[in-house]
Amino acid sequence: MDIYAIFGLQLALSTVVFAVLARLLLTPWLDEQPFRVALTVLIAPHAFRHIGMSFLVPTLNHGTLPTDFATAAAYGDLIAGLLALFAILALQLSTRFALPFVWLFNLVGVADLANALRHAEAVPHFGPTWFIPTFIVPLLLVTHALIFVRLLKRTPQAAN
Repeated sequence: MDIYAIFGLQLALSTVVFAVLARLLLTPWLDEQPFRVALTVLIAPHAFRHIGMSFLVPTLNHGTLPTDFATAAAYGDLIAGLLALFAILALQLSTRFALPFVWLFNLVGVADLANALRHAEAVPHFGPTWFIPTFIVPLLLVTHALIFVRLLKRTPQAAN
């Protein structure tokens, strides 16, 4: 099996596993939580997106990762991670900016992942950073989807 097939299989299967676990275990629990608590739990993994800065460390990707990909993915993740942190803080402080921050974070985060995933030329060069797109990105994709679902289903009474 070639490297692109392995990458695609791992990305797809990790996404399916996270989606199944989210549906069976996480979603029922989140449905019982206040709106801001549920969003905070879903946003929390994104606060660690600074890990994407690893793409800029030559010894982690054999120094051959395409610069366009590495720079965009690293800084896109850093920005998304900071926005996630601000969204969490705004939710916990119940500021009037909380939902706009959550929307901004979620839109920027999805755009960053979509941009990174279109760079197939980077696949052979990931080295030890391979786990980021094949394990962490699927978790982030699933939680982004769950955040969108919660935001779109939100009723005025659900703000707590």
